[in-house]
Amino acid sequence: MSDLLEIEPDEVDVETTFARYGLDSSAAVILTGDLGNWLGKEIEPTVMYDYPTIAKLAEYVAEEN
Repeated sequence: MSDLLEIEPDEVDVETTFARYGLDSSAAVILTGDLGNWLGKEIEPTVMYDYPTIAKLAEYVAEEN
């Protein structure tokens, strides 16, 4: 995510919403695609709206595995 936002990794706060970072639907597709590739399963881009922070998305992914 830091690459997409062009910020340092230590500047990413897991409790800040994706919207606050200015991520739009195009970014959601990219991020969930990358995450899905890393996990080896498909993740729908809409989960970023259901789980709007890195922390909440991580909880969701952990529960799904």
